[in-house]
Amino acid sequence: MRFMSDIKTFDLIVIGTGVSASTAAWKCHSAGWSVAIIDSRPFGGTCALRGCDPKKVLVGAADVIDSNKRMEKKGVTNSSPIKISWPDLMRFKRSFTEPVPKEREEQFSKAGIVAFHGRARFTGQRTVKVGDTEILDGRHILIAAGSQPMKLNIPGEENIVKSDQFLELDELPSKIVFVGGGYISFEFAHIAARAGADVTILHQGARPLNVFDPYLVDMLAQRTSELGIEVRLQTKVEGIESSKANNRHDGGFVVHSSNITDGKKYMIKADMVVHGAGRVPEIDDLDLEIAGIEREKKGIKVNQYLQSVSNPSAYAAGDAAASGGLPLTPVGVYEGEIAATNLLEGNHLKPNYNGIPSAVFTIPTLASVGLQEDAAIKQGLHFKVNKADTSGWYSSRRVNEKYSGYKVLIEENTDRILGAHVLGHHAEEVINIFAIAIRLGLKAGDIKQTIFSYPTNSSDVSYML
Repeated sequence: MRFMSDIKTFDLIVIGTGVSASTAAWKCHSAGWSVAIIDSRPFGGTCALRGCDPKKVLVGAADVIDSNKRMEKKGVTNSSPIKISWPDLMRFKRSFTEPVPKEREEQFSKAGIVAFHGRARFTGQRTVKVGDTEILDGRHILIAAGSQPMKLNIPGEENIVKSDQFLELDELPSKIVFVGGGYISFEFAHIAARAGADVTILHQGARPLNVFDPYLVDMLAQRTSELGIEVRLQTKVEGIESSKANNRHDGGFVVHSSNITDGKKYMIKADMVVHGAGRVPEIDDLDLEIAGIEREKKGIKVNQYLQSVSNPSAYAAGDAAASGGLPLTPVGVYEGEIAATNLLEGNHLKPNYNGIPSAVFTIPTLASVGLQEDAAIKQGLHFKVNKADTSGWYSSRRVNEKYSGYKVLIEENTDRILGAHVLGHHAEEVINIFAIAIRLGLKAGDIKQTIFSYPTNSSDVSYML
């Protein structure tokens, strides 16, 4: 029997150790609150351990391969083509990820934030059980448990490799099929193809990367095809069959799919099938109903202050919250800060998601901020569209990048920048200038007056306006 004296009490219990969770935990602890933090996985969260940070290390290696190939016969001689050594690249990648869990836990311990390893489950409105033994009581609770690959509900789903597993491969398979045509599939496909793999992407929709501008997605699709990646659209994956199941000994898989428009069936052999079909909040096992915490498909239902609409003791941030913010690391940090501020000072701070950029780290990079044309039209805005293929511009020609372009939406009466979309070398950096302009309400004319360092990719911005 467990007595009340066995229950550990805290001002704040945080579920998760990613950027949202850590940001809030540190802020509340610095204000004098007693804080507990819980994670069933190694401490550090998705971005640092199994997401954007390790992925970008791999992108860096793929970029070296691509730039070398682009500059062949442009001053670079490839008498012995450079190649990616996947095991060496993984060792380099792990030099970033492996120290994180221990360092994070040591930081918590040194500061006095009490860390718990184990699966968290609610046992009441403000009580959480960790694993089979610990029971915690919190004056407030923040749910920041992150996200996980969504279930596909197809036969043979157990044969699919998830994105975090792909980032831990000791050897890269020769033939890979990616399920889904979103940013995860495209980023990993660009890496794998440049590392020598035969790659296919199967996407159920009529257009891949549908959260990005179609004009530039079409350019990127051409580059993807030129790289040797086959992208099959309007293709539904119906099952994944292991060769072992049919007593074959080739050690691979067969992906069964069909064309949505004509129903034609296809079979693709692969050494590995990778999940890239989207992610969902990792909150299914928290027993939210016991705490009276309502949820929806996109996460915990929260009000404009990131507080649960049904349990005032609970808040949510990052990928676990149905807040309306994009599922991005900077948004997670931002929401962790807002949730902590409202916890400490009372509800008064609301998130502002205006002008937050996003990027798909293919090569070249595709980046976006603000509105696309369809959204601007639906809002009844009157605007002009500046767009161009910039492959002939100096910034692209000097690195022999044949696929680059932009589209910028400018409101006619106010000269406000409504949206900006960029494909090309260092697009992920260029987009930040547009993000500043949109976030601060700067006009296109204000940016055009800026004198940029030259020659740089950022100096192209004034010509896009």
